[in-house]
Amino acid sequence: MNATPKRVATRTGVDVTAWSNSAAIPGDAVAWAGEERTRRDVVVIGSLSLAHALARADLVDEYRLITFPTVAGAGERLFATGIPGDFRFTLVEPVGPTVLTVLRRAR
Repeated sequence: MNATPKRVATRTGVDVTAWSNSAAIPGDAVAWAGEERTRRDVVVIGSLSLAHALARADLVDEYRLITFPTVAGAGERLFATGIPGDFRFTLVEPVGPTVLTVLRRAR
């Protein structure tokens, strides 16, 4: 993971010494992702607000979810109102106490 180039969507900057091969995305993250996806896969880790923004811009082709069997009953939802959710399950793979779920969008 450290050898992989990483771009960080941030409003406050990124400490490039803390995570090797990382740099802040210049400007608008959604516009950057739209352009970048023409060259390679864009993976979002840990940003629900960015995932929502990319979904609203119709830039999400696949969700890979690691779910933990805990029900909290509160918090923001991945498929909130207005977020496209026309995906179908393509893989459910047990991984110990968690489950890896892949939802792929048929375009």
